[in-house]
Amino acid sequence: MKIGIACDHHGVDVKQNVTKKLTEMGYDIVDYGTNSSEMVDYPLYAFKVGEAVSKKEIDFGILFCNSGIGMSIACNKVKGVRCAKVSNTWDAEMTRRDNDANVIALSTRLELDEIIKIIQKFLETDFLPLERYQRRIDLINNYHND
Repeated sequence: MKIGIACDHHGVDVKQNVTKKLTEMGYDIVDYGTNSSEMVDYPLYAFKVGEAVSKKEIDFGILFCNSGIGMSIACNKVKGVRCAKVSNTWDAEMTRRDNDANVIALSTRLELDEIIKIIQKFLETDFLPLERYQRRIDLINNYHND
């Protein structure tokens, strides 16, 4: 499984630690930056991961910023992306099971052990292809605000 990972300047250490742990667990990780604690504009990194998911260059994306909120908002601008800001394993499970999310955004304020548990739950949970869930995803995917 190929996972894209990115962060803003708040998440460099977290991203590096998560990348190491996921690599040890056998995941193929693609790092989309940033790799510096110099202030950056987080949408640029969220877009990189979102576009890679949309083009099917990676299977899933993981984003980090101070709160996780900004990255989630930005990534959801990319067509075909369903990014959820998650705070715990229940959120991670529900966003995969019910919404077939393909990207998660997390706060760098969470403990590393909790972040790893959340990511594991996200990656190990399959979408439950019930008609009502697929109908809702289709509504989201087909929405145009032209």
